[in-house]
Amino acid sequence: IPLSFLLSLVLVILKFDNENELMILWTSGLNKLNIINFFLKVSIIVTLMQLLLASFVNPNVLNYSRSLIKSSSLDFISSIIKTNEFNDTIEGLTIYVEGKNESGVMKNIFIRDDSNVLSSIENDAESKSLTIYAEKGKIINGSTNSLLLENGVIHTENRSQEIQRVKFKKTELLLKNLKTKSITYPKIQETPTEVLLDCFFKKKSIESQLKCESDKDLIDILSEINRRFGMPLYIPFLTLLCSFLLVSREESKVKGFYKYLYFGLAFIALLSAEILVRYSGKSLPYTLIYYLLPILFIPIVYLELVRRFYYENLRK
Repeated sequence: IPLSFLLSLVLVILKFDNENELMILWTSGLNKLNIINFFLKVSIIVTLMQLLLASFVNPNVLNYSRSLIKSSSLDFISSIIKTNEFNDTIEGLTIYVEGKNESGVMKNIFIRDDSNVLSSIENDAESKSLTIYAEKGKIINGSTNSLLLENGVIHTENRSQEIQRVKFKKTELLLKNLKTKSITYPKIQETPTEVLLDCFFKKKSIESQLKCESDKDLIDILSEINRRFGMPLYIPFLTLLCSFLLVSREESKVKGFYKYLYFGLAFIALLSAEILVRYSGKSLPYTLIYYLLPILFIPIVYLELVRRFYYENLRK
C-alpha cells in the first residue's frame, strides 16, 4: 500500500504539472498549502485503511484459510489430480494420469507409494516402495473415499531390492489419512494480532507453532507487530516528501532534476522503513527509532514546506 500510494501520488502530480493544470490552479489564487493539506487528509485515510487491513483483516483471513487447509481431509482428491503431470501434492505419494474423460474415468494410471500411504494394500513390513500401474480407474467419493483400479499390476520392492509382481483385474485403494505437503500451521504473518501481542508481552503460547520463549522467536514476533502498526505511519511522511514537487522551478533542467530527487528521497525512505522493520524487533531502542522517525520528521518536513511556499509567495 505505501508503494502504491507513493507511485500514484507522484504520477498524479507530474501529470497535472505536464498538462499545466497546476499552473491554472496557482494563477487562480489557490494556495499550495491547501493542496498539501488535502494530500495529508487522503494519506491519513490510507494510513487508517492499512492499519485496519494489516492488523486485523489480513491476518484473520489468512489464518482462516490456513485452518481450512489444516482441517481438509483431501475428500476432493479428484480435483488435485491433473492429467499428464506427476501429482505429488499428497506426502509420500506420486500419481500420474495420462487422461481423464468427463465422467471421471482415468486411463493409464501410474502410482508410486514411498511411505506406505496406501494402507489398504497388505504390504510387507520390509517393503521399501510400491508401484502400481492400471489401464483405467475412477475416484469413488463416499463415506470412505477410494480409488477403483482395473487391469493392472502391482510391483513391490523390499529392502533387499527384490521386486514382487502381482497382476489384478480389479482392486480398490482406500484414500484415508492422507497428508498434504502444504504447511498446515499458521505463519507469523497469518497469526492474529491479539495472539502476537499476548505472545510477546505475556509470553503466552496460544498457537502450537508459535513459541514465545526463545529470543529469536520474540524478535520475529516484535518485527511483525512493528510492521503492522509502524509501517502505516510512513505514508504521511512519504506524502510530504512528494509535496516538494509542487515547489515552483523556473529552469526546465533544474525542474527535471528535482522530480527525480524528491521521488528518489521518498523511495529511499520507504526502502529504509522496510529495512528498519527487520531490525526493529532486536531491542526496544530499535523499535522506538522505527516509530519515532516518521513522527518526528512529519512536522519538520511540513514546516519546511510552509517556509518554502511562504518565501515563494513573497517573491511573487
